[in-house]
Amino acid sequence: MDQALAVQILVVPVIAIAVAAVARRMGWSSPLVLVLVGLVLSPLVPGYQLDPNLILLVFLPPLLYSAAIDSSYLRLKAFRSPVALLSIGLVLFTTLVIGWVVHLLMPELPLAAAFALGAIVAPPDAVAAVAVARRLGLPRKVVTILVGESLFNDATALTLYRVAIAAALGHGAATWQAVTFEFARSAVGGVLVGVVLAWILARVLLSLRDALVENTVMLLTPFAVYFVAESVHVSGVISVVIVGLYIGHRMPRAGFGTRLLSDAVWRVMDFFLESIVFVLIGLQMWPIMSALDWDDRWKLTGMALAVFAAAVFARVVWVVPTSYLPGFLARRFRGREPHPVAWQNVAIVSWAGMRGVVSLAAAFAIPLDFEGRPTLLFLTFVVVIGTLLVQGLSFPALIRRLKVSNDQELYTDNLAEAAAQQAAASAGLARLEELVAEGVADVHEDIVEQLRSRSERRTLTAWERLGGGTGQEGEETPSTIYRRLRREMLVVEREVFVRFRDERRIEDEVLRRIIHEIDFEEATLERD
Repeated sequence: MDQALAVQILVVPVIAIAVAAVARRMGWSSPLVLVLVGLVLSPLVPGYQLDPNLILLVFLPPLLYSAAIDSSYLRLKAFRSPVALLSIGLVLFTTLVIGWVVHLLMPELPLAAAFALGAIVAPPDAVAAVAVARRLGLPRKVVTILVGESLFNDATALTLYRVAIAAALGHGAATWQAVTFEFARSAVGGVLVGVVLAWILARVLLSLRDALVENTVMLLTPFAVYFVAESVHVSGVISVVIVGLYIGHRMPRAGFGTRLLSDAVWRVMDFFLESIVFVLIGLQMWPIMSALDWDDRWKLTGMALAVFAAAVFARVVWVVPTSYLPGFLARRFRGREPHPVAWQNVAIVSWAGMRGVVSLAAAFAIPLDFEGRPTLLFLTFVVVIGTLLVQGLSFPALIRRLKVSNDQELYTDNLAEAAAQQAAASAGLARLEELVAEGVADVHEDIVEQLRSRSERRTLTAWERLGGGTGQEGEETPSTIYRRLRREMLVVEREVFVRFRDERRIEDEVLRRIIHEIDFEEATLERD
């Protein structure tokens, strides 16, 4: 077997998963640790080069789809203005800034090629930023904006990249008209394809009524949607995101088995793919460095630092004024008082500009005979690694320094959940009384009491999260005591069932069925 293929299939995933597991156990940032390990291992696998098709066809669609189904369509709609300013406006601005910087540093390079580099490094990969943001409890608005940016900015960047590469090769003109037309065609077409496929897939999933089959179809969905969209020359990225948002928005109407299985499947998929992706970034160091002519190493180093600085500061220069511009316009032209924008949130979004594997994949997709290709690869690599290490390592410290949290949002969420649980419990108990009164079944009073007790206990648990339980300070609430005791009971019960299996008093199939039921109950207790 070819060495590179063996590395790609077996060695990289094993190392990536092992490193990610250690990082999770130690509480470290998995993406940063994986990149560092890839950098260290790069000289040991000098023959391995990133296949851009592997990223754009295998990794990107499922990661985008998973992020989309886990996102809130309603929140993205509410924050569509800042998301658009970042995913479209910032990408265009960064492309222009970096393109002019590279053109000034390398005047011998065609302007279209310089703009191609700008498009390559323009889209941040928010995987690392969002992971840190959620772990440290950033406000929901900030997380939503970062997620929305990461969902749509790749489409903008890849469209600009294709136009610039075509112009540099003499296959087209990089005029404003050409760029605008290509972007509009790709984006609008991607939305239309996504809407049509989302409608079709939603009906297919609804007709299946089988959790295993539904999730198998959903596993194939991002690849199929991306392939169809790209086949008709529109944005596969946008189509995948549209489908994911639509399916995710309708997921609460699916069966409980579909949701439970879907959550587990996509968590595993995300962990597996993201672990491999960040190791692949680090592994590209040796192939990129070996392709360079190091006769003028100081010039290359200076150019790399200049492009890195341009990428970092272009985001700051764009984010700060555009964060306050909508509020100013609302007050100036509509006479409305704008919602205040916390400067701490603006600072965090400004610094969340870590680049990722999509930039490297686009760089490696540059034709082999392209003028200055090794230098463009090197500059891309420096920007990706530099932002991951410099911004990635300092991002958690910045959040802690600014003392930003979502404590108020958590309280509001708990209050809303308690009210919803109260209303749902009342509706459920009313329906129970109707069924008993109608004599639907010969129901014993103890069964009715159990149903009442379970509904009331769920409501009590929701109110206790607000600190309104009946326990005194420093004491456990009744629901907490119930959950603790019930968990201890489940541990003992599980041991008895396993012992019965070991003694051949029940079969493995019986044990699996019983353990499955216990796992559901324990998962409910753990959630509470």
